[in-house]
Amino acid sequence: MQLGRLRQDRAAALSLVRRAFELGVDHVDTAQFYADGWVNGLLREALRAHDGVVVATKVGVEPSEAGMRPAQRPEQLRAGVEENLRGLGVDQVSVVHLRRMDGLPIPDEQRVDVDDQLAELIRMRDEGLAGAIGLSNVSLDVVQRALPAEVASVQNNYSVVARDGEDLLKLTIDEQIAWVPFYPLGGTVSGAPKVTDEPVVRSAAARLGLTPAQVGLAWLLHRAPNALLIPGTASIEHLRDNVAVGEIVLDDSTLEALDSVWTDPSVAGR
Repeated sequence: MQLGRLRQDRAAALSLVRRAFELGVDHVDTAQFYADGWVNGLLREALRAHDGVVVATKVGVEPSEAGMRPAQRPEQLRAGVEENLRGLGVDQVSVVHLRRMDGLPIPDEQRVDVDDQLAELIRMRDEGLAGAIGLSNVSLDVVQRALPAEVASVQNNYSVVARDGEDLLKLTIDEQIAWVPFYPLGGTVSGAPKVTDEPVVRSAAARLGLTPAQVGLAWLLHRAPNALLIPGTASIEHLRDNVAVGEIVLDDSTLEALDSVWTDPSVAGR
């Protein structure tokens, strides 16, 4: 998503993506609606067959004059996959995430049962358009219902400062499903807590000679053995910092301090 910030400098964007692959990045999270198709077009130009990169996209949302709108109906999911295939210039997308809109105000005609959506995604997987099925912005109940569809990954909001999905994380570990935290450094909406502003994170970073972002990302890898990180960036420097997280080892006392940052609101005050 962050690549859209480089829309006026395609050469810089291409250089950034190619450098990511050179550094060993082999999993890219995208969507046709990122920068209205520009990001997928960039990836189409940057990807080489020998890179061995897993490209994951998402459907369930589409651009509109007001910004974005839900596109949850089965025929819209298919249209979204087909648009991603054209944008990326491929015959198959490695992983297609169904981006659910549960808990959000959407028109009644966009409230679709997950079973109906999964049926369409399974058909596209059987047809070879999708290599695997993922879920995004989903509850524990939805994932449990989707298990027979052989879900490959779950992409939910999760970070040091946002951990509502602990039960869901445990399920993904037990079922050997990849855990893909979006907003891994906190929310981007105004007022949402940010990992890099958290005093415990900043203190650990200063003590360990790391950036606060590196501490937040390293915690995710320690927290979940099935975690796949997708920290977006438009900066070569931040790319290098992000990739280096894979080599960071946090000691037990640091992990304990970071674990204590967030308190489950369902048990607070008991």
